[in-house]
Amino acid sequence: MTRGFLLVLALLGACGNSSDPEGQTLAGIKQRGEITWGADIQGGEPYVYEDPQNPSQLIGFEVDIMNAIARHLGVKARMVQYNWSNLVQSLERGDFDVVMNGLESTAERRERILLSDPYYVYAETLTVRAGDPYRSLFDLTGKRVGTLNQTVAHDILMSVNGIDAKVYEGNEEPYRDLELGRSDAVLLDNIIADRYGCINKALRCLPYDVARGIYVIGMRKGDAELKAAIDGALADMRKTGELKQILEKAKLWDDRQNEEQTSTGVKHITRGFDSDMLMQFLAAALVTLQISVLAFFLAVPLGMLLAVGRVYGSLPLRVISRVYIELFRGTPVLLQLFVLYYGLAGYINLGPVQAAVLGLGLNYAAYEAEVYRGALLAIPRGQSEASRALGMGPWQTLRHVMIPQALRLALPPMTNDFVSLLKDSSLVSVITVIELTKRMTIAAVDMRGWLIPGIACAALYLALSFPLSELARRLERKLARDQRPHTL
Repeated sequence: MTRGFLLVLALLGACGNSSDPEGQTLAGIKQRGEITWGADIQGGEPYVYEDPQNPSQLIGFEVDIMNAIARHLGVKARMVQYNWSNLVQSLERGDFDVVMNGLESTAERRERILLSDPYYVYAETLTVRAGDPYRSLFDLTGKRVGTLNQTVAHDILMSVNGIDAKVYEGNEEPYRDLELGRSDAVLLDNIIADRYGCINKALRCLPYDVARGIYVIGMRKGDAELKAAIDGALADMRKTGELKQILEKAKLWDDRQNEEQTSTGVKHITRGFDSDMLMQFLAAALVTLQISVLAFFLAVPLGMLLAVGRVYGSLPLRVISRVYIELFRGTPVLLQLFVLYYGLAGYINLGPVQAAVLGLGLNYAAYEAEVYRGALLAIPRGQSEASRALGMGPWQTLRHVMIPQALRLALPPMTNDFVSLLKDSSLVSVITVIELTKRMTIAAVDMRGWLIPGIACAALYLALSFPLSELARRLERKLARDQRPHTL
């Protein structure tokens, strides 16, 4: 048994990390005839995206550059899909050979991994609403400015005192919020700004470059031979004009590409888990608790109404209740949050916290409805018959007899649902709410490690959920106690 268990662990370890030993990555690439590169399709056009004419094929200027590098190495290139914010960590794990996806050269990354020579020079572009008077970042003190996490733009915003940086996951969402008045400006690379912000007549891109930087290819420490080979390929592509042709094809070539650039970026100081970070974690935990409690306060009464409608309502009410339940149970809560915050923004402009509370509340109301429906059906038929014999009407029976007993029966699953809701609140980070899990990911970047922030996050989630579980256990014990005297 022990040998079999150890064998399984060994096989899992072998399958979980397909990278070659340190310093042997280039040899492994040539041996298997393929170089794998990590990227995130969510970054969209013009980086890496699905061909509209053939969705099974990936296109983009980075696809073309990597294919050209692969040809210089005598191999083929294969993109591996990973979340953008985890690309560097996944590279270090050995999940792929290199990372190439708008990876900016920063001091932190130069210390952590090897970076190639640049293949593109970008500029940080500040975008504001067309009628606003802002001319620079320094005019935005006390204002909300959107950007992406783990970028030079984010580091710049954090270095300017008084600016409230709003972190997004996608390229289009910051400009959408700016147009709707949910933020006051957006600072992102000119590639992104040109395609999502500057083309919007309601927005205005300021004409000067806030800063400049370079896109590079990342490799693991120790892969010096691979770095030399990739740098050589990029040098040949510049010499022959192939790199310029690729950038011109994507309409990215400009005068910046003719200027010699070195690694730039704001120096990001590595933090420790100090008292300030602890307070940030506590504040994020408070946001998590606030959203969860408010959402559950919405879910409980709405769920009870849906349950009563399904059990005792007329046919149309039963149909409406079931459609609601199946709709919200059958679609991901993440999708529902996107629809509420972005999809309906043209009709109702909800704030991030409002959309989070409403989205989670509406979603969990469907689950609560099924819990209460089961509890109502579990009450013996004699209870309602006895209430009618006492002269109670249908609503009096529901209010005084059925619902109180159903709530007592439903208490254990209700507690479980609240704990689940507490954890599902981590999804609201996609609509810019910095709750506990999002704070953990930000801290992990600041500390360049996941262990301590992960332990702190888990401890706070446990601290939030355990008291509720204990309270529910005590209530169950109290409600289950038979108050009548025993017959002798």
